[in-house]
Formats: sequence, C-alpha cells, structure tokens
Amino acid sequence: MPNVLFLRAPSESPDRYEAAFSGAGYTSSSIPVLETVLVNLETLTHTVRSGPQYGAVIITSGRACEAWGRVVDSLESGQSIQGPGRHLYRAILLAHFLQESGADWLSTPFYVVGKSTASAVKAIRDAHPNSRYSPSDIRGESSGTSEQLARFILADLESLPPPSRRKPFLYLTGDKNRDTLPDILASGDVELNPLQVYKTQGSSAFPDDLKLALESSQDSSSWWIVFFAPSAAEFVTPFLRRHFDLGTMDTASPARRTARVASIGPTTSTFLQDKLNIAVDAVAPKPTPNDLLQVITAYDKAHGG
Repeated sequence: MPNVLFLRAPSESPDRYEAAFSGAGYTSSSIPVLETVLVNLETLTHTVRSGPQYGAVIITSGRACEAWGRVVDSLESGQSIQGPGRHLYRAILLAHFLQESGADWLSTPFYVVGKSTASAVKAIRDAHPNSRYSPSDIRGESSGTSEQLARFILADLESLPPPSRRKPFLYLTGDKNRDTLPDILASGDVELNPLQVYKTQGSSAFPDDLKLALESSQDSSSWWIVFFAPSAAEFVTPFLRRHFDLGTMDTASPARRTARVASIGPTTSTFLQDKLNIAVDAVAPKPTPNDLLQVITAYDKAHGG
C-alpha cells in the first residue's frame, strides 16, 4: 500500500486523518506546513509598560494572548530593560512612575472570544497575580465568534466609564483577520487601534520534517501527497520537488519517488493545477477523512494501486 503524506499539523492524538488511512491499510504521516510567530513585541512592550491609553483591549486568539503574556513575563523579569549598569536604576524609576501615576491595566476591560481565549488571558493573571500589567477585568467569555464578541462589546459600552468609551480600543491581531469585528464596532462609533502581534509563515522545520518522514517510511516506492490549502501548497512545493515527481501538467520529470496528488476541495485543486502546474489525481469533495479516503482508495483500485 502507498504511503500517504498529509501536509498539515495533526490536530489531535490520534489524528483523524491518520487513523482513517491506517485503518484502511495505508502508512500515513502528517507534517506541519505553517508556523505562527510573534511580531512587534517591542511595540507591544512599550504599550504595556506605558500603561493603559485605551478604553479596552480586544483579544480574539490564543496567539494574541501569548504575545501579551510574553511581554508581561519580560517586564516582570526585567529582561526588557537594556544596559547592565542601569538595570536596577531604571527598574526603580519605572516602578516609582507606575506607583505614582496609577498606570496599570487592572481596571481595563479585556474583551475575549470564547472560553479558551478567556482561559489563556486568565493564565497571565495566574502567572503574575500581583503585576500591574496582567489582565484582570475579562469580558465576553460567552461569545463564540468575533461577530458575537463585537455585538457584546457594543451592548457593554454603557458599563464603561465615559472617558473609556471615548478612547480607542487596542485590538491585537494577526496577519489574516476578517473585517467583521472592526466593521460592527465602527457602526457603533468604536475606534480601534489594531496592532499585529503574530503572523503565519512557512514552517522553518518543514525541510527537516519532510526528510525525516521519507527516511522513516517502510516502503518509499509509492506515495500520495495530500494538499489542504493553496497558501501551504505554494510554500512546500519547491521542497517536495526535490524528492518527488509530482506529475506536472506538461511532462513527468525524473525523480527518486513517484507521487500521486490529492487535494481537499476544488479551490486547492484549481490552484495546484493552474498556479503550480501540478496534476491532481483525486479531489475530496468535503474536508473530512472519510471523503478523502474514498477518493484515494477509488483511484488506487482503478489503477491497481
């Protein structure tokens, strides 16, 4: 039976895709294609250290929570203050300033999406219960989407002091954000100050992970490669071509391994063929393990795989 390579991070243990294919006799493995990295931490550090200039903070992802937590860890440990000779002096001045000005985040509302994000924000407080930088007033836990959170915020505005309502809200974002929340808040005259604190990029470990997966396979003669998204496909294809003949739309090129290509959905399939010149052998009509398994097994039966 062919090996199956899923170009995605396993979502649970055991992974649903790997379990479905293993049950059908395939040898399968998953390789994370994308990674999320924190960015603009220096800007966020300055914002947190300076004290709240915003009416509220909006956090809609675990990565944004991680960014705020990383900054609090840094400030509490003093690692963000440069210069060994002035370290203690500047720390004392900063602490004195905060004490005199009352510039802390304890009374600033932190609006979050859902219980998992709320838990991540609460974990910052648990890690630094006496810190002026830790979130304390956490709201919106019952919301499950950004749209629901936005409507919750508009309904909650009356509970804020008038000065807070007139200030912009700090919105911690990634590099791929929909306009739903900003548009709804704009309809209620809520001004947002977005700050990108994380971004998604190709995994720096992918080349090594791919090599390890190939070396670990029991039978390297026959492979299926499954693509899940256009952005990931564009990143990994140059690395895959070093090891596989992907069956280009023009002519097959010599390679050490042959591979059949499957995609999740027609959008990814079209991108592979039109943009990357990769012939697609099977397309799962729905993004489920069973739908993918059905189209791949049907192909193998028809072609003696």
